[in-house]
Amino acid sequence: MPPLDVVLTAWQIDWTAAALISGSAVLYALGLKAAAARGHRHPVWRTLAFYFLGLGFLAVLTCGFPGVYSAQLRWAFTLKISLLLFVVPLLIGLGKPISLARAALPPRGLERLNKALAHRAVRLVGNSMAAPLLGLALFSTFLTPAFYTLRAAPLAEAFLTIGVPLLGMMMALPIIEEADFRRSSAFFILEFVFVFIELLVDAVPGILLRLNGQVLDHVTTTSSPLGWFPDALRDQQLAGDVLWFICEIVDLPLIILMFIRFSRSDKHEARGFDDLTDEALDELNEEHLRRGR
Repeated sequence: MPPLDVVLTAWQIDWTAAALISGSAVLYALGLKAAAARGHRHPVWRTLAFYFLGLGFLAVLTCGFPGVYSAQLRWAFTLKISLLLFVVPLLIGLGKPISLARAALPPRGLERLNKALAHRAVRLVGNSMAAPLLGLALFSTFLTPAFYTLRAAPLAEAFLTIGVPLLGMMMALPIIEEADFRRSSAFFILEFVFVFIELLVDAVPGILLRLNGQVLDHVTTTSSPLGWFPDALRDQQLAGDVLWFICEIVDLPLIILMFIRFSRSDKHEARGFDDLTDEALDELNEEHLRRGR
């Protein structure tokens, strides 16, 4: 494992990440200004969370140690990609960027935003039954020779730096912006069972990396003279440990969040029934009985 001073002092400028971070920071600032002009006061803690936790952690992963050594170390690359997918979107989501956009946009812009959120692709990726499959598909490439291409090719690295956090944001949308993804309680029960199974399956690539006795990307040499660098097989095993741990550790908070969403959905449905008049409730019951015949 690397010495602590190496972890703390390893820095680079990842220009793709710098462009992404700068663009996001500017857009968020413009949103704050526009929202304030419309009388909306965005909570200060959400603004700080967006900049320091979300964008700050993104900068650490891409420009710090994981980014510096991701091309040479499988486990550093795996750490970077898995955290970009699972953790960075949730930290950025604390800033409620979509809610801020709703408060800042004019009616025409708000209509376009609603259409984008209602698009079939966004709904599919944001579906908790589809999201784990996307993660499984991504991490399954680590079991193939493509693992080397993804971490060593500059174009692939740039694509992943932008694409993985974006994919994570779309997967996290139901948690970040619940109002746009309301579903029935019955759907949540089915969704929970499916996700519970899929979350366990997501750890399979990490387990296979850890337990395999051969180097799966077929790159068995290292060009680094640093003494703390592991050999290729040990590097692969460490990557499996990282992926296995992160995929399992995110299970608990995700399941808790799904319970919270289910509880809120159930309360929302209950309030809807409470608001019905006796006549409307009787009519709804009669319609339900007619459909059951």
